[in-house]
Amino acid sequence: MPDKRNRQFGYRLAYELACDRLARMEPGKLCQKSGARLELADGKEQITVKFLNQTYQVSPPDMAISAASSQEPVSTRVKLLLLHYLTQAKGSANTGKVITYKELPEGANYFPVFFKRAIRPLLENFAREPGGLLAAAGKLGGLRADYGDVAVTISAFPRVAVTIVLWQGDDELAPEGSILFDSSISDYLSAEDIAVLCEIISWRLIGISRQSPPGDKR
Repeated sequence: MPDKRNRQFGYRLAYELACDRLARMEPGKLCQKSGARLELADGKEQITVKFLNQTYQVSPPDMAISAASSQEPVSTRVKLLLLHYLTQAKGSANTGKVITYKELPEGANYFPVFFKRAIRPLLENFAREPGGLLAAAGKLGGLRADYGDVAVTISAFPRVAVTIVLWQGDDELAPEGSILFDSSISDYLSAEDIAVLCEIISWRLIGISRQSPPGDKR
């Protein structure tokens, strides 16, 4: 219980800090750098940004966050990711250089936790049925990529893409997995945020796959 309370307090504090930072930024420049849009709703400005194939609305000055096509409340972790992406975006173009999590600043130190939370669940759920990964990723707007035995690239944010790669293995080799990014990702999210992002993607894919009818794994 103390650990849970500490995490919740940490989330609240981080959320308040991110809201304060966003409130002090110029919305037009922020949207230009992040690929978000500045729109008018009921005469008031709001920032709209795509996240995992869904549109979210951030409404100044209180920075209320909602999903455009759903009445479900947005989780604190997703809110934090949205705010951190918007406030940290530098507007950098893709470099075309693909890197792994270990190559991120501080990524090597955090990799064991990243593997446990983001890669291992994918291996446990999709390594033996890679078609399930392709079908689930399609629901998030993902596209097949040319890596490993099966790979998909998912646009997480307008300027952040995540590529999941699986090798099925055989009788002698265990299945393996990796998650790849354009090296510009560090200009949009910290290593900690990237780990949270990939964990969310992994479990959304697993959730979608479990909801699919039997045999619907194309």
